[in-house]
Amino acid sequence: MRPARAQTHTQTQTQTRAQTRTRGRARSRGRRAVWGAVTAAAVGAATLVVMPQASAATGGVTGYATQNGGTTGGAGGATVRATTGTQIHQALCDRASSSTPITIQVEGTINHANTAKVSGTSCNTADGVIELKQISNVTLVGVGSGAVFDQLGIHIRESSNIIIQNVTVKNVKKSGSPTSNGGDAIGMETDVRNVWVDHVTLEASGGESEGYDGLFDMKDNTQYVTLSYSILRNSGRGGLIGSSETEVSNSYITHHHNRYENLDSRVPLLRGGTAHLYNNHYVSVNDSGINSRAGGKAKVDNNYFEDSKDVLGTFYTTTTGYWQVSGNVFDNVTWSPASSDYKPAGPNPTSNTTISVPYAYSLDAANCVPDVVSRTAGAGKGLQVSDGNCTPTTPSPTPDPTTPAPTTPAPTTPAPTTPPAGTNLSIGAGSDGSSKADGTSYGNVRDGNMSTYWSPSGTTGSISIKWGAPTTVSKLHIREEASAAGRIGSWRVLNADTGAVLASGTGAGVIPIPATTLSKITFEITGSTGTPRIAEFETYAG
Repeated sequence: MRPARAQTHTQTQTQTRAQTRTRGRARSRGRRAVWGAVTAAAVGAATLVVMPQASAATGGVTGYATQNGGTTGGAGGATVRATTGTQIHQALCDRASSSTPITIQVEGTINHANTAKVSGTSCNTADGVIELKQISNVTLVGVGSGAVFDQLGIHIRESSNIIIQNVTVKNVKKSGSPTSNGGDAIGMETDVRNVWVDHVTLEASGGESEGYDGLFDMKDNTQYVTLSYSILRNSGRGGLIGSSETEVSNSYITHHHNRYENLDSRVPLLRGGTAHLYNNHYVSVNDSGINSRAGGKAKVDNNYFEDSKDVLGTFYTTTTGYWQVSGNVFDNVTWSPASSDYKPAGPNPTSNTTISVPYAYSLDAANCVPDVVSRTAGAGKGLQVSDGNCTPTTPSPTPDPTTPAPTTPAPTTPAPTTPPAGTNLSIGAGSDGSSKADGTSYGNVRDGNMSTYWSPSGTTGSISIKWGAPTTVSKLHIREEASAAGRIGSWRVLNADTGAVLASGTGAGVIPIPATTLSKITFEITGSTGTPRIAEFETYAG
């Protein structure tokens, strides 16, 4: 793995065309022609070869996927070669358990004709989609110049520790024929954690009216995801983080060194979460770009925006979002007038919040981003990365850690203590969380009433307290509704502004944390003996 270099920031935003660019470009704002019709590829003979102890991935994971314990995929497990979608499913189902590490090397073309459901105790698959559901510790990597998923999406659901590298996913439809994965090239939903998607090409041949949806979508409590060195192109929608204005449990997303080309909008659409977007090249974004709304926070560093319109702001809603900008180049970018539900950040974008991230990262100068991204991003590029000085380099393979070093604090179970003294800061604050059980409410955890409560829709989930201004918290008191006392098992406390883990342990009660100034704090239940019922989520300064 390349050693991380201390992050650097270019403080002055460049509003004019980069003087170092010498190649000619058409200045038309019109939408560029999309790819032609897809030609079905012939399916070669299938082979299945098992080899022990193969590396999980080439290069090192970056961004938010390094947090929450890290993302190692199938490191330390066997390697299986697959040439059909059915073989991919079979490899998952042949594991000893749904968490047994495995690397699946994919070659050739994967399509509807060769992708069938396979049953087993360690998998939950389906016809017509690559289903990574209720599993963990998996790497899916294209061999050589990369594998092609033709009109067939990759669906990640209720899963964790997943790596996808060096593949192309194209022309996945939600209407017309054939359909797959709700029209998403790669889609994640329902309690997904720690996914690294790297050196992939995601593309469509039109927008929603032609039957396509998003290229890279996250919803229903998806967190700690990195998309790096990838190409997203020729689609109406790049991708979303959160499916509605109230579905704001998705967060801690990093996009870096990607090329977004000929997309109408959603690069990405961010609802309520925190995203870090750096060293990306945006070209021909036709309608709107980075859309931070419903309280979302976007850290936008050293990107190159070119021949595009309204590349940053809050669009199509009155529920505004926030951004911190630094070092970006705006090259032939046009800006629309603001209205009540359409608020571009330009023509002179400035920061309206401050966002910190918990990991180290290296920033290429924005002027070189088009060049370095063109040479590194996408499938079939040899998995090259930037060295942090605008030069492509081929990284060494990631070592096979048999026991990945944890990046979260060791669990501690708080001893029963006297309830905290002082003012409960949760009263009068706001709250949100993951999916909730029918008849319960997020607001019940801050109403001072022990007979009302919030429950997740299952046995795990998260609940957050949030403030309109930074607030210092050093102690929590999690109080269960009386009839459900003792159900909460393992948990974590997160700084929801940065994704950092502040504490972990088991059982409800008083939880001390390092004094932290933040705008939102999350209590995440990771294990329980039944459906939890949190009556009060109290927070205190001391």
